[in-house]
Amino acid sequence: MNRVGIGFGIIQFFFITTWTVYVIFLPQLLAQVGIGKEWLLWLLMADQLVFAGMDLALGIAADRVVRTVGRLGPWMVAISAVSCLAFLLLPLAAGAGSPVLLLGLVLLWTLTSSALRAPPLVLLGKYVPAPQMPWMASLLLSGVAVAGAVAPYLTVALRGTDPRLPFALSSLALLLAVSSLLWAEKHLAPHAAPGTLEPQAVSAGRSGPRVQRDSKAVPDSLTRGRTITSPVLLFFAAVALLGLGFQLHFALNAAPQFLRFAKPVDLEYLMPVFWIGFNLLMFPAVAASKRVDGLKLMATGGLVAALASWSAAGAGSLEVLVISQFVAGSAWGVVLMSALAGAIAIGQTGREGAATGGLFSLLALATFARMALVASQLPKDAAMAAVLAWLPAALWALAGMLLLALHRPTTKPTGA
Repeated sequence: MNRVGIGFGIIQFFFITTWTVYVIFLPQLLAQVGIGKEWLLWLLMADQLVFAGMDLALGIAADRVVRTVGRLGPWMVAISAVSCLAFLLLPLAAGAGSPVLLLGLVLLWTLTSSALRAPPLVLLGKYVPAPQMPWMASLLLSGVAVAGAVAPYLTVALRGTDPRLPFALSSLALLLAVSSLLWAEKHLAPHAAPGTLEPQAVSAGRSGPRVQRDSKAVPDSLTRGRTITSPVLLFFAAVALLGLGFQLHFALNAAPQFLRFAKPVDLEYLMPVFWIGFNLLMFPAVAASKRVDGLKLMATGGLVAALASWSAAGAGSLEVLVISQFVAGSAWGVVLMSALAGAIAIGQTGREGAATGGLFSLLALATFARMALVASQLPKDAAMAAVLAWLPAALWALAGMLLLALHRPTTKPTGA
């Protein structure tokens, strides 16, 4: 089963890498068809809105495919093949000088690429026993972390190259990786634990019949069949706050903070520190999830991230800033691992795609919000920039306290 988790991580690595390649070359592709740079950010924002809608739509569709067809792998591979073909053709369309063709392919790519976000988690929710879910989530997220770490190097390495080669290589590599989903589904099915496919109480790290749930389990209100309860809505509200905090902390604030002490050429070595922490500390958190409830672990990650972001904003030296970014990345890894496992738990059984699709939709909307903030030019205002430096810590702290409050009232004593 570890090979399946590693395979999912490889898929996420290539998926994120294709996005990195896209962002690197998009200004050049737009210029080739006569679209000015002033439209670049607006197109990227539109991409995030499409991602947000399609993450939820394809998550729900994946649930339906599982119920009606029984096999999800061929469906995901087929949609991903369309996505990879559209991505492969992007530089060719730009070379042809057709803005309509280029934008049409961009739309097709964004519409179909969401098949690699929520739907693979449906396979995990369907077949993987709950105690192994945090471990599988960590393997999947490792691909995200590695892709995030190498992104600055790709930006430097691909500068000035012909876009056709990186677009072709990244799309073909992703398609090959996605093809492994056919093997993964066949491999997972025989290893499914008895009762995995039946409705049950599942937490980020613990499982068992509802009547045997203890104080370390996710509250009943988060896993109550198909009912969307207030605690579930509060859980996703916390996810939204956490996602926005991440966007502001890393994508908006990290580079300017490093540039207070370092040169621009040093960013390719400094920015990956966040993702190194993300990957290294996520695995010890898996062990902790066997003893600590998923909500508490997620809340703790949010609170630690808040402290680290606060430290980064006020860092007086490069050394303090590097340590703060490492800790923030570590905490964010704990948060995401717990959030993925928790979303799958909320969706079990039969709505894993809807729950995880909702999670990814909120993260895409957080990215959109950060881009909209940049488009508004507000970060260039000195007073607003000072607020934005501290805002991620406040958002992460608020989310952490919300998750702790969400857990307390619904916890049941052992044997209840």
